[in-house]
Amino acid sequence: MAGKVRYGQLTEIEKKKYLGEFYTMISLLRSREEAKNFFKDLLTLSEVVMISRRLHVARMLMEGYKCEEIRRKMKIGISTISHVDRWLNSGFGGYKSVVRRFKDGQLRKRKQTLPAAPFSWQAVKRKYPLHFLLLNLLDEHKKR
Repeated sequence: MAGKVRYGQLTEIEKKKYLGEFYTMISLLRSREEAKNFFKDLLTLSEVVMISRRLHVARMLMEGYKCEEIRRKMKIGISTISHVDRWLNSGFGGYKSVVRRFKDGQLRKRKQTLPAAPFSWQAVKRKYPLHFLLLNLLDEHKKR
């Protein structure tokens, strides 16, 4: 019966092959739902939670929280925070780009979901879309 294969035991060709396939498969995920199902199949719930917490630590560090604040709020060890900080500042830029994209997406989503005042121009246009069909089409065209 074969035991665990350690990263150091793999040849450079095997490492490149396995990691290349993994990254390619991840890049093929098209939606949040696909990503969720893929990671549910691939990882245990505990592993998903650990990765999620690291991403949250990265987000908090980028927002300017101090290590002690993060440790206290998340009940997480200083070593984990320092690892995330090191990867955030000395890594390949993956943490930063994902956290920035997430933050930008959240801001856009928040702007879209803010309710308009009941008698505002936007609320009237939304309530009577056919009356403002041409204006609504122009607005959609501007967004692209």
